[in-house]
Amino acid sequence: MVLLIDDQAMVGEAIRRMLVNIPNIDFHYCSNAEQALQAARLTQPTVILQDLVMPDVDGLMLLQQFRSLTQTRDVPIIVLSSRDDPKVKSAAFSLGANDYLVKLPDSIELIARIRYHSRSYLHRLQRDEAYRALRESQQKLLEVNLELQQMTHSDGLTGLANRRYLDEYLYTEWQRATRDQQPFSLLMMDIDAFKQYNDTYGHLAGDEALRQVAATIRAGATRATDLAARFGGEEFALVLPATSPGGARLIAEKIRLDVERMAIPHCASPTTGSLTLSIGVATLVPQRDQPVDLVVELGDQALYQAKHEGRNRVVGMGE
Repeated sequence: MVLLIDDQAMVGEAIRRMLVNIPNIDFHYCSNAEQALQAARLTQPTVILQDLVMPDVDGLMLLQQFRSLTQTRDVPIIVLSSRDDPKVKSAAFSLGANDYLVKLPDSIELIARIRYHSRSYLHRLQRDEAYRALRESQQKLLEVNLELQQMTHSDGLTGLANRRYLDEYLYTEWQRATRDQQPFSLLMMDIDAFKQYNDTYGHLAGDEALRQVAATIRAGATRATDLAARFGGEEFALVLPATSPGGARLIAEKIRLDVERMAIPHCASPTTGSLTLSIGVATLVPQRDQPVDLVVELGDQALYQAKHEGRNRVVGMGE
């Protein structure tokens, strides 16, 4: 599609005759420069032929307008001018013209340039479309991969990290803490008398209770480096890198109180008549050659002590 913008009707007719019998070229003529932008939007040309000297508008300004609009920003523009002036040429090219012809051009040359610029423009559109399709495909693949990764790393019931990912994360952060000589804290948590809860209320209620407790534990992981995980069954873990014993204990107490405040009925509970949580806190500054299992063992010991001392409490071990 060729759009000619020229205020001289005789020029429009001359160019129409040059193109009328040429296959695969459609021609549209606009004599009013003020309507040129609207004509371009309607016809969606693959080449614009534009006069530079028109009574109602500066041709260079019109060229600028074409280049400022999304629909015509990349459409090839062949400037038609009555003068072969280097300064005018330079100004036209600097504002985005693709070609420059002195009118009236030879028909063979005009047709050759129209075909060349149209093909280049259409190929560019095809490349852009292919690129957009490729980017969309890549984005969808990335989203699928992220979803699969999330599924691989997550516990299906609670949405927390699963045991496999917890083990990987513990090892990575333990190595970092060893290198930086930073305190490393771990909370080990267990729902009190959960077997009795399942026996009393059923497994569906038990699953819902696990989800609610997991959400409360997740809320305790306030930093990007904190990781809440389901350790197994009704047992959970919260990894707290670069966290002091006091800081870890404060987080543990808040989680314990938040679970208690949920007031999930548990008539078989040996403590408060509602669902409660026992928490063991372990904190170490790792030394070289110390395995990460050491902090897990300390957390387990602290959790066992919390259970032994009556449940629904926090017990700390380590530094």
